[in-house]
Amino acid sequence: MDPEVVDHRGGTQGDHRGRDAWRQKWERMSAGSAFHDVSVTIEQNVVSGDTSVNRYTSRGTHTDSGRRYEVLSMDMVRVRNGRIVEHWALRDADAMRDQLGL
Repeated sequence: MDPEVVDHRGGTQGDHRGRDAWRQKWERMSAGSAFHDVSVTIEQNVVSGDTSVNRYTSRGTHTDSGRRYEVLSMDMVRVRNGRIVEHWALRDADAMRDQLGL
């Protein structure tokens, strides 16, 4: 991962810039996680030039309710000199909320 990697998150959080911001994002997500049994299955990968796109299925269990979810997600990374320099991700948040009853 490039030291200046940009994780394009959008929304109120905006982009995460740099490895430390990337690490802190994952630490926050795992520390207070309301989910367990989380898994990801890559359904398809397409590479074009310096960009790789993954279509995958995310699954997990909401710890408090015991309800499970299974949603389609996609991410895209751009690589330069063998290091990730940019990342974008999309998840079907509406389907996840519906399945969890939120």
